[in-house]
Amino acid sequence: MDPIQTAALAIVLIVFVLYRQMRTRIATGYGLRYTAVAMIAIGLLSGGLVDPHNLALSVTLLVVEAALAVAFGIVRAATVRVWRDEAGVPWSRATGWTLVGWLASLATRFALLAAGPLLGLDLAFTPTALLVFVGLTIGTQSLFVARRAHALPLAPSPVTPVGA
Repeated sequence: MDPIQTAALAIVLIVFVLYRQMRTRIATGYGLRYTAVAMIAIGLLSGGLVDPHNLALSVTLLVVEAALAVAFGIVRAATVRVWRDEAGVPWSRATGWTLVGWLASLATRFALLAAGPLLGLDLAFTPTALLVFVGLTIGTQSLFVARRAHALPLAPSPVTPVGA
């Protein structure tokens, strides 16, 4: 995939994910997890994630990016409002803090992107790395929001027990 196309895909997917998270929706997270897996797969299969001339340093930077993507996903998941309705269906909706978390995670990603050349890595801007980073972070956030929703107590039944 052409780098310009990959960058455009990454931007479109980020906007789509943010749009979805800011709307009230059932808190299963399956759709976002599938999107995350697709983003990670495209990013990994497109290549250009490591500098073959400085393999150890570029892999270390990639691992740091992955760890931060997971950490930001967990933090943002904690900012999402999760509740059950009267029928016991779990719902979620992102908050303003979720948006702040997204901005912080993307700023961190771009700071790490700038750190590569400063550390002597011969990496041009690879939007594929952005796909992997965003895929990891939305997959993690989706998983943790769904776990929080699953842990909510069931709503009490509105039916009056027999003999009461």
